[in-house]
Amino acid sequence: MILKYLTNSSQRYASKWLVLCIDLLIVGFSFVLSYLIRFNLTFDFDVKNLLVQLPMVVLTALISFLIVGSYKGVVRHTGVRDVYNIFNAVCLSSIILIFIVIGNRQLDFINSFTVPLSIIIINSLITFVVLTASRFVFKSMYNRMNGTIKANKYVLIYGAGESGVLTHGAITNHSKSRYKVLGYVDSDVKKIGKNINGVPVFGRKSLTETFIVKNNISEIIFSIQNIDSRKLRKTVEGLVDLPIIVKIVPPIEDWINGELKVSQIKQVQIEDLLDRAPINIKNSKIAMELMNKSILVTGGAGSIGSEIVRQICNYSYKSLIIIDSAESALYDLQQELKQNGFHNFIPIVTDIRDKNRMNALFEEHRPNVVFHAAAYKHVPLMEYNSYEAIKINVGGTKNVADLSVLHGVEKFVFISTDKAVNPTNVMGATKRIAEMYISCMQKENKTKFITTRFGNVLGSNGSVIPLFRKQIEKGGPLTLTHKDITRYFMTIPEASQLVLEAGAMGEGGEIFIFDMGESVKIYDLAKNMIKLSGLRYPEDIDIKITGLRPGEKLYEELLANGENTLPTYHQKIKISKVRDVDYARVRSKIDELCITNMFFSGNTVKLMKEIVPEYVSKNSQFCELDKDSNISDFQNKTTLKIVEQ
Repeated sequence: MILKYLTNSSQRYASKWLVLCIDLLIVGFSFVLSYLIRFNLTFDFDVKNLLVQLPMVVLTALISFLIVGSYKGVVRHTGVRDVYNIFNAVCLSSIILIFIVIGNRQLDFINSFTVPLSIIIINSLITFVVLTASRFVFKSMYNRMNGTIKANKYVLIYGAGESGVLTHGAITNHSKSRYKVLGYVDSDVKKIGKNINGVPVFGRKSLTETFIVKNNISEIIFSIQNIDSRKLRKTVEGLVDLPIIVKIVPPIEDWINGELKVSQIKQVQIEDLLDRAPINIKNSKIAMELMNKSILVTGGAGSIGSEIVRQICNYSYKSLIIIDSAESALYDLQQELKQNGFHNFIPIVTDIRDKNRMNALFEEHRPNVVFHAAAYKHVPLMEYNSYEAIKINVGGTKNVADLSVLHGVEKFVFISTDKAVNPTNVMGATKRIAEMYISCMQKENKTKFITTRFGNVLGSNGSVIPLFRKQIEKGGPLTLTHKDITRYFMTIPEASQLVLEAGAMGEGGEIFIFDMGESVKIYDLAKNMIKLSGLRYPEDIDIKITGLRPGEKLYEELLANGENTLPTYHQKIKISKVRDVDYARVRSKIDELCITNMFFSGNTVKLMKEIVPEYVSKNSQFCELDKDSNISDFQNKTTLKIVEQ
């Protein structure tokens, strides 16, 4: 009946009072057994004295169990901590009993109560063993009686350290787990060949395709904490070549209430393998910079803009104005923020190119800080839509910057891109021109104009990784423009954190760039994504090379010709030292570009090449313009003198 009560439902826990009663019964049984052992399994002792002593022994055990709380552990999850609590309770009970016996010999406050010390010692040993054994017997019986779900997934745990052992515990203690751990894999020769909790430890060399197939292993769970990102990538890349699914245990700080749940063990994502250490902003001035400020974010529903908004919401600002022309995306962000308990924001659907509407918004809300994230960013699309690219990326930026000066904005933070460096396409050129206009405004006004420049953002709208995922879901092939193409990557939260930090750190005129580590070869990224999906390359999904798109580079850069960097207080954030330009001439040319573009008159791309001499088109219809001798002469005469801003 007791066992049935303990195991009648996978959703029900045995009452702690029932556990306490069972423990006390075990204590009584152990005390009687101690006398029998002490007297060689005979009754050559005074049974009446035993009956007098037994209630006192049980009472001291009750007091000890209540103090230590050993009865509160969930029986079916019994572990080392529970055994430790039982040991403490038994020791405390024995110490109390010894003091009572010694005190009674002196004061005789309990008639005929005396227990041989040898009996107390034997009783404590038997009680500890039986209490511990009973826990594991009940646990084993529970698992058997509730084992209606048979294991159909055999797994290995990569890492035989503390994290690996905890992962094994999380899997085996989960009542509905379909997993069975066949072993650990570790590179430590001291552990190889040994058992941990009855599970063997294999060496990395044992992990062959033959071994995987023979043991019907379907998954390997990577469970090593605080591992260098480069070592993680190298290790996991070796595993994805095997016919198994690779999963990973999250960092210990992400465990729920300090405990790992099976649901948290996720399949390895390609983001986990990118060779970059996460940005850690220290000595942040962001909170002070945004305190009681009115903040305006353009492009606030986009990938970067929305994350900037999310992070700003955690600070003590006065008001937050979110501007975007995408109604649906802005609505989704609005609902998300409300569900997360944020209500101090104003979503506004408008176009930054509408100067009258933007002027009215500036007059109404009087922003102190502007984060300008609105832009068109897709390179091939903008190559065929140069009018729109110029109108939003140059004209829109010019509108917001001019209004910021007009309405006395304290700081204007502009989000640029590595494609603005030595641009080969219309999109990159428009962003570089916007950077130049920002520099011009900084020279002339009190508003502090700051630029941030970084590479591709993981998971952003239209980025390569979501595209590859969709292609894998459809069965492939994955399309790649060139086998040797490389890109820098960073996560959306990191990019947004950098923008906020730049806003706090900047004093005006800086271009902040981010040390993004090594660039990633997209061909290798595509192969790893196929393998991480449990598929084979090229048998299941192939990679198709389509050729470079108009304006596309093989390699992105973070610094232009003639630029260098200066350090900041954060080792991953640097300030670009840019070449000197004729600000009056540049601003005049930018004004001309916006007017020319507005009235569809003249060749605007040719004018862009005059403003940005290093803009040389690649694989584009605009390559012919680079043969213009006037532009070539202009480029040759351009001075690349480096100055610190």
